Amino acid sequence: MALTSEEIDLLNKLRARVNKQHRNDELLLRYYQGRQRVEQLGMAIPPEMRRFLVITNWCRTVVDTINDRQQVRWLILPGKETADPKLRAIWDANNLSAHVSMFNADRMIFGRAFMSVGTNEDDPDLPLVRVESPRQMAAIIDTRKERIEAAARFYRKDGDRGSQARATLFKPNETIQVERGPEGKWIEVDRDDHKLGAVPIVMHLNRRLSGSWSGESQMTDIIPVVDSAARSLTNLQFAQEAHGVPRMWIAGVRKEDFVDERGKPIPQYEAYFDAIHTIANAAGKVGQLTAADLKNFETSMNVYRTEASVNTGFPGRFFGLNTTNPPAEGAIRADEAKLIRSVEAQNEQVGMSLGWVGALAMRFATGEWVKGNRVRVEWYDPATPTVAQRMDAVTKAVGSDILSREGAWDELGWSEPRKEKERGYFSRQAAEQAAVSVDPIGAALLRDAGVIAPVAGA
Repeated sequence: MALTSEEIDLLNKLRARVNKQHRNDELLLRYYQGRQRVEQLGMAIPPEMRRFLVITNWCRTVVDTINDRQQVRWLILPGKETADPKLRAIWDANNLSAHVSMFNADRMIFGRAFMSVGTNEDDPDLPLVRVESPRQMAAIIDTRKERIEAAARFYRKDGDRGSQARATLFKPNETIQVERGPEGKWIEVDRDDHKLGAVPIVMHLNRRLSGSWSGESQMTDIIPVVDSAARSLTNLQFAQEAHGVPRMWIAGVRKEDFVDERGKPIPQYEAYFDAIHTIANAAGKVGQLTAADLKNFETSMNVYRTEASVNTGFPGRFFGLNTTNPPAEGAIRADEAKLIRSVEAQNEQVGMSLGWVGALAMRFATGEWVKGNRVRVEWYDPATPTVAQRMDAVTKAVGSDILSREGAWDELGWSEPRKEKERGYFSRQAAEQAAVSVDPIGAALLRDAGVIAPVAGA
């Protein structure tokens, strides 16, 4: 089946959107990687010093710190309170613990992120869930229903000419594989009439505002500060070369006066670095200028660190503002309060997108839509509590009959396999205790033989 004129128009429209975003995407990626070009280095730095440019990569600090604290705990179906084993199997089969980290990095770097769901020919019960590059993808949104009408991914394989030699067009009831023909026209390669009724793509927009369908990078606030810090550090290198090393001055001599013991001229660089100067001219004098104090650069960097902390809500120590004594546990949590709340708010938004992905995956796996069309996502605590703090709080809750044993396991973040393992241990322990109460002598013999483990307190 050939592509319709409507499908060709869709492809061209979506390709234009990808091309329009390319330049800004490349700039944001360079900032994340610390490879950006700072346009204005300041009047004090000559052009030759650009090669000495130093980047304080706080952009990566912001993205990776938030990403590290966004750890999915469970996927729960509507109306349920425990993790769904089917969703967990899909999660594990697609290595989504690692892929969701890429999804989060994409949405914080580029302001948008995409995930796709497709049929797994090898195992239909475990559909394929993939993170799609936002640099290769664009979507058209039905703003009233807030639903994707169409999406396309443009890519190339080894040996293809051009950066967008192939494409996948996603429509509500079909997915079409196309490639560039000899004359540059789109040619259909394959068509999957899945009749899903929805585009199997989920798009997440970071920091989206009402009435807007574009996202914003999480690095926006820190980029100007990073550029300023780069200028200061590059100036520091220049100042070290020009004024940081004590300079020598020599008066009343000529170039010919610098000779060695054999009367031959000494090269200038040797004369400069020699601790003892031998001068033939008796009227010559040698002295030393005081090196410049570079403390002002430390002061300026601390100003940028403070500004970075204010703009992002991160504790100052994330940017190098450290106190003499390390903070105590309680102080760490108080210091991170704004960061933790920010991550929790982002978890709510990202959780909605991941919930839609989970619903799509269940539709592919079971043939039925999830009630409410969204899976609930629960996250681990984004704070940095110690094991002792968490265990102490859980123990007190269990001791006060506020929390059950299995509820304590949930609070500790144990997985379902780990909890099942503990249930087996408790069952075995209960059986051993029952054996001791019924037949103490026989139980003692079994313990001595290593058949059963010693019972605590026996």
